[in-house]
Amino acid sequence: MQNKVLLTVSGNIPPNILAEIEAKERPRTDYIEMSEGFSADLIDYQKARESVGLLGKLIGKLGGNNALLAWACFRLRKNYKAIFTDGEQIGLPYALFVRLFGGLVANPAHLMIVHLISTRPKMMLVDWFSLERAIDRFLVYSTKQQEIICKRWELTKTEVPFTPFMVDHKFFSAEEAENQPDIPGITDIEKPFICSVGLEFRDYPTFMDAVEGLDIHIYIAAGSPWSKREDQTTSAEIPENVTVKRFTQKELRKLYHKSQFVVMPLLENDFQAGITAILEAMSLGKTIICSETKGQIDVIEDRKNGLYVAPGNAAELRASIVELLDNPAEAQKMGQEARKLIDDYMNLDLYVTRLAKHIDDVS
Repeated sequence: MQNKVLLTVSGNIPPNILAEIEAKERPRTDYIEMSEGFSADLIDYQKARESVGLLGKLIGKLGGNNALLAWACFRLRKNYKAIFTDGEQIGLPYALFVRLFGGLVANPAHLMIVHLISTRPKMMLVDWFSLERAIDRFLVYSTKQQEIICKRWELTKTEVPFTPFMVDHKFFSAEEAENQPDIPGITDIEKPFICSVGLEFRDYPTFMDAVEGLDIHIYIAAGSPWSKREDQTTSAEIPENVTVKRFTQKELRKLYHKSQFVVMPLLENDFQAGITAILEAMSLGKTIICSETKGQIDVIEDRKNGLYVAPGNAAELRASIVELLDNPAEAQKMGQEARKLIDDYMNLDLYVTRLAKHIDDVS
């Protein structure tokens, strides 16, 4: 019997992913947990290519893999009660196909995860074709994105629910980190260090200005499997106490665990930039020093589970870093509150449960 939900994966599902998760080499993935929680069929780029005809392949050539995946969902929609798109890169073209060609049959409910919809091209596309009429739920990770969507398209918060992001708290845990080997030359050294992780909207130049000359080492893991942004560290002058290096997810777990705390320096933005790394570090019980941007306001409570600083302010960031270095007990206390937030609210299991309720509500 076919499942009632079709869930998109914006990429190709690795063939060995289940074995890697079982071996605890990587965290559980949201889409596998969601497919089980929703009784959903998964469709990635490869399955999409296999399910479309000549027209679909032409759409893929002209619009890329995301348009191809959206077209595959459109072709298969009559078999499902709900289509769940994992981002606006799939959800908007799918909604466009529904608006242009979907009038002859009853269309299933459409739920769309929203990462960043407030760019001019995306908003104009929705405006021109009234795509909001083909999206039953905008599931947002940021209350700022929720505010923008509700205001621009006159929708209610019921139609645009805030859906907190998540982390696999079972993988990113102090217990698991303790049981894995050190990273030679990094986590096996005696000298304390702090770290910063990720690429999307990161302000590493300000961070490096803030830490230059401090008697502590800094590791910057400037990488991301999703972001297409340029690594700002490649053209910057790296201070002597800073090391820029790529790490696997398992190595990152150890890096977080051994760090005194974690810094998230962000450029101004209106979405949840940095959320993955923030939650991973919090899950390891680490305090976060984070730039207080318009979009990154829904996770950290200032001086409860982390510290906010003004974006682009190296002096303020340096002062906060020194404050935590001088008060390790306070940093540990806020780190414990950070892990409590993950356990109580922002973990993968609760995330799936919340999303499943939204599917039930519309389908």
